[in-house]
Amino acid sequence: MAQDFSMRYPLVDGQGNFGSMDGDPPAAMRYTEARMAPIAEELLEDIEKDTVDFSSNYDDRLQEPDVLPAKVPSLLLNGSSGIAVGMSTNIPPHNLGELVDATVALIEDPDATVEDLMDHIKGPDFPTGGNIVGRDAIYSAYTTGRGRLRVRAEYEVDREDGRIVISELPYQENKARIVERIADDVNEGKIEGIADLRDESDRNGVRIVVELKRGANIDVVENRLLDHHLESTFGVINLSLVDGQPKVLSLKETLQHYIDHRREVVRRRSEHDLAEAEDRAHILEGRLKALENVDDVVELIRNSEDRDAARAGLHEEFDFSEDQAAHIVRMQLGSLTSMETAEIEEEYEEVQATIEYLESVLDSRAKLDGVIVDELQEMKAEYDDDRRTSIVEDEGQVTHEDLIPEEDCVVVITEDDYIKRMPVDAFDPQGRGGKGIIGSDPKEGDRVSKVFRANSHDYLLCFTNQGQVYRLKTYEVPEMSRTARGKSAVNVIDLDDGEEITAVVSTDDFEADECITMVTRHGYVKRTCAADFENILTTGIRAAKLEDGDALIDVEVTDGTKDLVVASEHGMTIRFDENEVREMGRSARGVRAIDLRDDDRVAAMVATDDADERALLTVTRNGYGKRTKLAEYRRQSRYGKGLIDIKTDERNGPVATAKAVTEDDHLVIMSEAGQIMRIRAGDVSQVGRNTKGVTIMGLEAGDHVASVTVVPAVDDGA
Repeated sequence: MAQDFSMRYPLVDGQGNFGSMDGDPPAAMRYTEARMAPIAEELLEDIEKDTVDFSSNYDDRLQEPDVLPAKVPSLLLNGSSGIAVGMSTNIPPHNLGELVDATVALIEDPDATVEDLMDHIKGPDFPTGGNIVGRDAIYSAYTTGRGRLRVRAEYEVDREDGRIVISELPYQENKARIVERIADDVNEGKIEGIADLRDESDRNGVRIVVELKRGANIDVVENRLLDHHLESTFGVINLSLVDGQPKVLSLKETLQHYIDHRREVVRRRSEHDLAEAEDRAHILEGRLKALENVDDVVELIRNSEDRDAARAGLHEEFDFSEDQAAHIVRMQLGSLTSMETAEIEEEYEEVQATIEYLESVLDSRAKLDGVIVDELQEMKAEYDDDRRTSIVEDEGQVTHEDLIPEEDCVVVITEDDYIKRMPVDAFDPQGRGGKGIIGSDPKEGDRVSKVFRANSHDYLLCFTNQGQVYRLKTYEVPEMSRTARGKSAVNVIDLDDGEEITAVVSTDDFEADECITMVTRHGYVKRTCAADFENILTTGIRAAKLEDGDALIDVEVTDGTKDLVVASEHGMTIRFDENEVREMGRSARGVRAIDLRDDDRVAAMVATDDADERALLTVTRNGYGKRTKLAEYRRQSRYGKGLIDIKTDERNGPVATAKAVTEDDHLVIMSEAGQIMRIRAGDVSQVGRNTKGVTIMGLEAGDHVASVTVVPAVDDGA
């Protein structure tokens, strides 16, 4: 408990040799000194106030606490490891500040999910630092109580000097043994290219220098070291005793049990302090009453034969209780001064205030929780430090990305979650009004729901109608022919039943200080900092909170200088400054963007500014559309009814989507039946607002426009 490389927050302050990362044993007890560390005293605070139960020790000579009061979740703070008959536990250590933040969040929102708690707890925080590779194993460990974490050493590759410098090691690894194993592999020829190996570690930290031979392939050496020496696995088994029964707990369950325990501790402490305060108030009331009758009290005591007679006389004559009478008899004459009297009255008022406060804590769950939160925040202010362990992306051992050519693709998704990609070049531009060619062959009863353009090497944020967001590499989508149905999307993205991708944003399109702006079918709009979408699990994360029946419709990347143009299915549009929508967290619902009629719904959103010379392309479900200069849509206040953009009569049908385009952009339009066509945006007539538009795509009876994507001319080479 004194080793700073074994415990994240050592509980013993040791003086002398307590061992090392090289496996050296600690010195004999006579050569060392030890005392409790301050944070250990915090774990014991209030133990004398009947806050926890005590049981007899192994020989019934002493009493020992069943648990400690623990101001912080110590089980997660320093972790635990042990083995018993048929079961074992292996809980990793964590950062104190992150634990406090997650615990407070769970107290304030009992419905918080593990995903919400992971916004605060990024992952384990090992005392030796290092890197945890990948977030999926962390998510698994926190949701199921079990997981296998890949822990990688921290090192720097110095290509100029030809060496690799290791500065942090995986948790619980023996440094001397790692150096010895590397040397053995070099001597046996398993690792080639290493000229020298030095352990330059000191009291300030780890430093292992691997010098390379001239001409050695540094990437090969690095991979060999990673494969055999610089990575280890930490198997998480979050097995804990709950009411004496072993249970594997999720992160939320562990924190909830701690919160329940802490509520019991604070309740019992408050009851103990209240009883002491009431006893003290009772004594002070007796002293004040005695001071009011000081002459008679002194005379009675002086005329009594002994102390017992004086106590009995005070009880009978002045109706003092036994405790009050005993205290008065022991009073010194000096306490009868006027100054002493004022001090007693002041103390009595303070004790009464304490009693009132403690009673309010015991009567109010919210106030009791407030005490827990305040004490947690005090612990964070006193002991919080920087995270030592970083979390890096799992890029895998082998990748074929370099073998995949960069090209613009069209990704097609159907309602039954079939997905595929095709090169944009597979579709030659056609004239406006044509029927296009087969772009997909959905099975009977299925329809195309979304088509979008992306580069094969882009990382995409895929937003769904249920308010989730997933991250996807475009080349992970299987490339197939025009007539192919596609592959089930569950092999690419972990979508739930009824969940559909409705908007896609390339991560290359935004900076961390920009915002992801979202709009829902019911007309809610919200802005969330793009940095909140950096750490996305394969199971997705929440992007927006939706009310029943609502769906996420469209997404734009904005920087605080844009106007938002929101288009409805009935042909209405509204334009307003994006700053009318404050930045919100991922779990927020948003605010109203447009005042919709009862049967109207939002169809799309476009971001623009005063210098934008593009036009707003509006396409209806029946294949008609038009272009209108964005400048013709005047800015209004948010949550207005807006202006008429296009007529949505029986010929046109409702609006399918709206896009911002230039004349030279190309449009890739796809119908629900799988027909696809590519045309120049300039082929669509540019007219004013409140018009019908022209035929863009000729559709068969019963077919409708499913989606439109824009291929910018600069990317297409047109």
